[in-house]
Amino acid sequence: MIARLWHGTTSAAAADAYLAFLETRAIPDYRSVPGNLSAQVLRRVDGAVAHFYTLTFWESEAAIRAFAGADIARAKYYPEDAGFLLAFEPRVQHFELRGERDPALPLRW
Repeated sequence: MIARLWHGTTSAAAADAYLAFLETRAIPDYRSVPGNLSAQVLRRVDGAVAHFYTLTFWESEAAIRAFAGADIARAKYYPEDAGFLLAFEPRVQHFELRGERDPALPLRW
């Protein structure tokens, strides 16, 4: 299993609107891709800036490629992001999940 972590920032004033966008547009898009196991949003407001992380879990690199394209380390953006994000970070991070997954934690919340 592979975890994919993306980070972006908005103004704190736009945080609720961007969260709504993520929940209605981006997260359903992630989850619609075969091989996506889970997609979660993390948010932290720090003064005037809100930090967003999407943490997604995938069966394989091939599944990520179906979502992100050939360069799986390249961040994927939506046209709507231009109205929210303060910057466009070009890369995401990937991590292999090692060890046994805690069965008490569901993959989809």
